[in-house]
Amino acid sequence: MAVLTREAASARGDELALADDDDTRTWAQLDIRVNRLVHALRDAGLGPGDTISVVAGNRNEWFEVALACSHAGVVFVPVSWHLVAPELAYIIEDSGSRAVLVGHRFTDVAAEALADPRSSAVELAVAIGAPDDTRFADFEAFLGSGSDAEPKDQAFGGPMFYTSGTTGHPKGVRSSLSSPEPGTPPEVWQLVASGFTDLMTLPGTAVLCGPFYHSAQWAFSFLPMVGGSAVVMQHRYDSAGVLDLIDTHGGTSIHLVPTQMKRLLELDDESRAAFDGSSLEVVIHGAAPCPPVVKRGLIDWWGPKIVEYYGSTEGSIITMIDSTEWLERGGSVGRPMPNMEVLVVDDDGEPRATGEEGTLYFRNSMGTDFEYHNAPEKTAEAHLAPGVFTTGDVGYLDDDGYLWLSDRKIDMIISGGVNVYPAEIEGVIGGHPDVLDVAVIGIPDEKWGEAVHAVVVLSPGKTVSEKEIIAHTRAYITGYKLSKSVAFRQQPLPLSGAMKVLKRELRAPYREQRDKKIG
Repeated sequence: MAVLTREAASARGDELALADDDDTRTWAQLDIRVNRLVHALRDAGLGPGDTISVVAGNRNEWFEVALACSHAGVVFVPVSWHLVAPELAYIIEDSGSRAVLVGHRFTDVAAEALADPRSSAVELAVAIGAPDDTRFADFEAFLGSGSDAEPKDQAFGGPMFYTSGTTGHPKGVRSSLSSPEPGTPPEVWQLVASGFTDLMTLPGTAVLCGPFYHSAQWAFSFLPMVGGSAVVMQHRYDSAGVLDLIDTHGGTSIHLVPTQMKRLLELDDESRAAFDGSSLEVVIHGAAPCPPVVKRGLIDWWGPKIVEYYGSTEGSIITMIDSTEWLERGGSVGRPMPNMEVLVVDDDGEPRATGEEGTLYFRNSMGTDFEYHNAPEKTAEAHLAPGVFTTGDVGYLDDDGYLWLSDRKIDMIISGGVNVYPAEIEGVIGGHPDVLDVAVIGIPDEKWGEAVHAVVVLSPGKTVSEKEIIAHTRAYITGYKLSKSVAFRQQPLPLSGAMKVLKRELRAPYREQRDKKIG
């Protein structure tokens, strides 16, 4: 048996391990399929240090592949299924992938990417759920070619995630998970998963309703599974479907982003009343600031089960705050995890005093660090010293050690020579009772350089003027931070696959107008 599935397959072989939109796996079935995949990968010439890119939806086979790579010493790259072919080809080349596994929904874009000269190193292309697609080997046939026997010399393999970035190409994040010491056994995964036992009860049932290619969604589904939890999932987010998954399968944990939380609260009274939810023990949320009215609404509905974290692909989980703490300190992202140290520094790298805003740097006391794959200059830019890194966020620590975020430095607006951080303004405008969603950006301005501009989505049936939004904001924040203009948008704000607002898309029309004037 594979190391990571052995215990569950032996003790609970007939119990559910995985469930997607189409099928299920028991622990016994999962163990056999993982064994076969490990052998199939090895028979194809893939082993420790090799890399596979995976473009697949939330489905059982994705977890099987991740588990097989985790036993075969293979690095797996979860790729966003929203990418177009040139973007996919770039990641294939940059990651050094020798194999590509693709779900049936994405075979056309994958085939186009594989035809790109940058994908010339790929030796194996396998499609999941597309047995008649002659452009790819069939996944089930590939799996069936492997032996049922327990693989010998199992070796630790892990993920390399690509950050979306704000400019240029995405960057692969290499850590101890994607660059383990040679000979590292797969049992290390169990040690990593054990760190989650303080947050969620294992074994249980984790509900996955966000894309598995996102590092947080992966962490809060794959790691519980390593700890013995079943995983039930959706390919595409559906609020009513999430409630059904929780109640049907006795879901004990779920990871949500603020957009999903808002959509849950928008369900009709009948759907909300029908939801039992008694099995649910913890709701983890992060990825973006959550409007207080949304978070408070979910706490009122589901109880004080909501745990917010602050973290990144580079630094994993940095801080946490539970519902009780948040109700007392709304706006904080919590105190650092026991293994994390938060440093607040000025532009010269000098420490800031408690309560003073600065760039945030982090140090993991366990000595773990990261580097950007094939980008030493980017790695250097992200580090103040070895093991001391930043993701560009700005904030401060209060007297009790709670972290408060001002914003991402990359989203900072410089208006009239003054730094303005959108997150603060978004929090205020988002608190307006008729505002459904908001994003604040900087747009070119002849007088100020950049002007503060709010893009607002109103709740259905509501009418609010620009003057009313500005007046509401003026009651909470100082004058220079006020939006100079407000645009009302009928359609939802554009979101990435990780459910983060794509501010570059909101800025683009204004940049284009500026460029036309210059030209």
